[in-house]
Amino acid sequence: MTTETLLSVRGLSLEVARTGHKVVNDISFDIASGEIFGIVGESGSGKTLATRALISLLPQAIQVTGGSISYKGRDVLGLNAGQLRRLRGAEVGVVFQEPMTSLNPSMTIGRQLEEGLILHTKFSADERRARILEMLRRVGIRDPEGALGAYPHEFSGGMRQRIMLASIMLLKPALLIADEPTTALDAVIQRDVMELMVELTRAEGTAVLLISHDLPMVARYTSRIVVMEKGSIVEHGRTEDLLEAPQHPYTKKLLSSLPFRGEPRMVDMSKAPMVSAKNIIVDYPGRKSLFRKAKAKRALHGVSIDIHEGEVVALVGGSGSGKTTLGRTIAGLVRENEGEIRFQGRARYEDWQDYRMNCQMVFQDPYSSLDPRMTILSLVEEALRLVPNLDAAAKRKRTLETLEEVGLDASYASRYPHELSGGQRQRVAIARAMARRPRFLIADEPVSALDVTVRAQVLNLFSDLQKRYGFSCLFISHDLGVVEQVADRVVVMQDGRIIEEGDRDAIFDRPKESYTRRLLSAIPALDHNATGGVSLKWRFDN
Repeated sequence: MTTETLLSVRGLSLEVARTGHKVVNDISFDIASGEIFGIVGESGSGKTLATRALISLLPQAIQVTGGSISYKGRDVLGLNAGQLRRLRGAEVGVVFQEPMTSLNPSMTIGRQLEEGLILHTKFSADERRARILEMLRRVGIRDPEGALGAYPHEFSGGMRQRIMLASIMLLKPALLIADEPTTALDAVIQRDVMELMVELTRAEGTAVLLISHDLPMVARYTSRIVVMEKGSIVEHGRTEDLLEAPQHPYTKKLLSSLPFRGEPRMVDMSKAPMVSAKNIIVDYPGRKSLFRKAKAKRALHGVSIDIHEGEVVALVGGSGSGKTTLGRTIAGLVRENEGEIRFQGRARYEDWQDYRMNCQMVFQDPYSSLDPRMTILSLVEEALRLVPNLDAAAKRKRTLETLEEVGLDASYASRYPHELSGGQRQRVAIARAMARRPRFLIADEPVSALDVTVRAQVLNLFSDLQKRYGFSCLFISHDLGVVEQVADRVVVMQDGRIIEEGDRDAIFDRPKESYTRRLLSAIPALDHNATGGVSLKWRFDN
């Protein structure tokens, strides 16, 4: 890495034009050529707005009120529209969080990759095609020729992010801005995309500005980081030093919110399982065509799983492994083609109403699972509609008690979902599930959309409720750091089959399957130290 400064930001301040509210306050940092530099902070810390200002991509409502941005000695804030067009893409590339929103759904991949080359180079059509095919091979697209005529929706999230990376690196920019580039991806794909990004940028000598709230991921790849809180930089320095000995309380708070393994709990495995699923097969019907018969896709291949009383069983695996399908099948939201599901020793369809009263589900995105037209009180109280022996007053009392249990006082009862933060909405979703005092809970990625500190609060709430009521739980997640904190037993799925299962410590410390080792290698083993920091050790790395 050279010491030549590529980008220099001095005293940058941004505010909302209409109200004058400051969203970024007097921040300064430098990025050297070829360096991988990180900005970390929670949602609302101003990190994304600050980096969008670097290439004048701010929303109309946000204005620059102070400071300077210098790229290769040029004042970015003084560039006209034509100069900015030449800067974006050719000099500075941007990889956004969700590639589906940054790739045009109505254009083929080939046309989208060619756009930048047409705008910024003088290559012939044949040269452009050859370069695109070569780049698609480099980013791991199996059929580059076929991909040229395909559309974004035909690829998985990980493949779309690879295509987005290919479109940026075709122009060999000197600086790549990666804004939460892997948040929506599972752990294995996340690591694959990051390794690919690092490999491509190092080969071209490209500097990377990595923006994320995922501290371990940033720590793995960056040499220096800055920590932002409420629009200000509160701490900065070498990544290793900052993690091991943080100075600012906010940095310590972020680090203490990372999931850590707790002491194993004692679960009585001698009794019959609370929930038992045997040889579950689920087929999804294929898309019908005018000239060919629809072919069904098998999502679950004879899966069996037991969950004992008071036990938290984590179901893990990459995207498409079948874990959500299994969870929804056990909940009764998907009908199995073959197999049997038993609850407390009886086939669940023998007393379906009792099973549905005692089996509740917490979904990944509370905003889509809560009716926006209903108040928080009505949403939670609705769950008690069919509970016998509860009159209106008792239901109201139970609802308010449950809201208190999840950390929401009576003042939240009259609010609507859009008036709450993401973490508060997830608390409402948990309250809605817990209002009936169920014996069995299915939690499907319940914290994947939350910031690190909010995630820690919700996980602590989940553990407290589980201790208080002793419900059994199927916890579905691709975040193995979270699983390590909450699970008693871990079940690993791949391609619709269970490939490994065992108690948490055995799976995390002594995995037998190579796929399990690959999953675990994508997350660090964390240890607290005496200075309020953490040490990160990457599993199975040589």
